[in-house]
Amino acid sequence: MDFSQLLSTPITWWQVLWAILALLAGWIASRIAKRAVTDLMGHVPTATPAATRFAARFAQYTLLLLGFGIALAFLGANVQPVLAVVIVLVVVAALVLRGVADNFAASVLIATRKPVVLGEEITVEGPDGNPITGTVIELNSRAVVFTTPDGRTAHVPNSKLLAETLVNNSRHGGRRSEVQVRVERAGAGVDVVVEALAESAAAAEGVLADPAVGVLVTAVSATRITGRVQFWHDPARGLSVTSGVVAALTAALARRGWSATVTSEAVVPPLVPGDPV
Repeated sequence: MDFSQLLSTPITWWQVLWAILALLAGWIASRIAKRAVTDLMGHVPTATPAATRFAARFAQYTLLLLGFGIALAFLGANVQPVLAVVIVLVVVAALVLRGVADNFAASVLIATRKPVVLGEEITVEGPDGNPITGTVIELNSRAVVFTTPDGRTAHVPNSKLLAETLVNNSRHGGRRSEVQVRVERAGAGVDVVVEALAESAAAAEGVLADPAVGVLVTAVSATRITGRVQFWHDPARGLSVTSGVVAALTAALARRGWSATVTSEAVVPPLVPGDPV
């Protein structure tokens, strides 16, 4: 049978048959793709329902359009203008959704590779270039959300988190901090001062027994000892434990009658006047 009266080119039954099969195959493939994408997104913890619906519909409509284009090709239609329009729309959509797609893809990597999970403390580069530290409270398809010790909430795009340096302070299970100490030892031996510092720091609340407290002596003179006391604690309690160690060392050294300065900050110039030459 000849359909030349309906279209500019003659069409046979075989062409019609292949066009119908192409439409049917496109419809079946679109249904399967929609279901497969929905199931796949269901295994991504950070995927929201809106993102799941968008991805499933995008796959479905893409295959439907592909099947429709193949059917037109079987019928001898000129599909080049249609393909040109589709390509332009795809390019525009890719440019508009590039950031969204990058963050979503990064969220899948974060969910599978788990460089960070809920409740962990992380350090990333802040908007001013300085490091910012906080505890992760949410992982979604766009960003990692964490709160800082001073009550601020930060949203770091997933792609930025993977592309730049990420410090996970909690993954090891403990974190080491230190305080600086300068003691007027009043004739006491170096070993006696070091032992007193280690015992006092170990007794502070929140200091872990393993690894043990360490004391690094950095300078010794006839009247003074300068050193760093290093101790391990739960990553989420860094500030409170460090404060407790400073208070414990100060009290312990005062009980022994040793004049001392204890600080958790690096201080320049020296904490106490230099020795006479």
